[in-house]
Amino acid sequence: MPELPEVETIRRQLDPEIVGAVVVDATTHWSEKFTAALDAVDHSITATGRRGKYLLIELADGAGGTGRQLIIHLGMTGRLAVERDADLDHVHLRASWLLDDDRRLTFHDARRFGRIHVVDRGDHVGIPTLHALGPEPFDEAFNGRDLAAFVKRSNRHLKTILLGQRAVAGVGNIYADEALWMARINPATRRLGRERADELVNAIRVALQSGLDHGGTTLRDYVDSAGDSGANQHELQCYGRGGEPCERCGTELRRRELDARTTTWCPICQAR
Repeated sequence: MPELPEVETIRRQLDPEIVGAVVVDATTHWSEKFTAALDAVDHSITATGRRGKYLLIELADGAGGTGRQLIIHLGMTGRLAVERDADLDHVHLRASWLLDDDRRLTFHDARRFGRIHVVDRGDHVGIPTLHALGPEPFDEAFNGRDLAAFVKRSNRHLKTILLGQRAVAGVGNIYADEALWMARINPATRRLGRERADELVNAIRVALQSGLDHGGTTLRDYVDSAGDSGANQHELQCYGRGGEPCERCGTELRRRELDARTTTWCPICQAR
């Protein structure tokens, strides 16, 4: 599933392509997961944003109100692109928005795990997973003190806490494994002191920044809005490397299922 770096990469690419355009028409797949796309018609696109793994496209209808938001979650296989000659009969096309210069913003999603919403700006109550998101990882609100307190209140494994999106937004399986390896913290621990929490906060930022710097991580399905793969998979030091030597100590990296998520760690560097 695309994580923060992948969604932010796409947002940065789309922003200069669609901001200022007016949505004059839309098409959508029959599933209710996508039909809200039609509600963006007759709105201009004023800005793009991101919250966790959600893409937020700001809309205005010219009536002077508070505006609306087109919210897109890419799911496992979602891809957004701006196309001049879009194939509206493509088997994986789930929604498209015709812009006033005859280009289309298209959303393809082979496995249909994505989701589209149009809501009043900032009204995310009807999208529980977005409404309950924790702080953004690069914001000051995400810090070691609060992360340690969050872990103390929970009885879950630390990696599971990171994936839950309430302690921090936008971190998924790839970047959690990378950050925990960098911080030398076992993913199955249920305890986290303040000093180690500070180290983990920094490691999460480093791991995510690597993803941003390299256009995201492509392991199977992810491509950016231009259809290109990311390059961060060549920078991974832990995720997906079970059975290979640890790049720090040379010990064979272990791999197991932890709360139904495949997890890789070093038994020496990340001893419990």
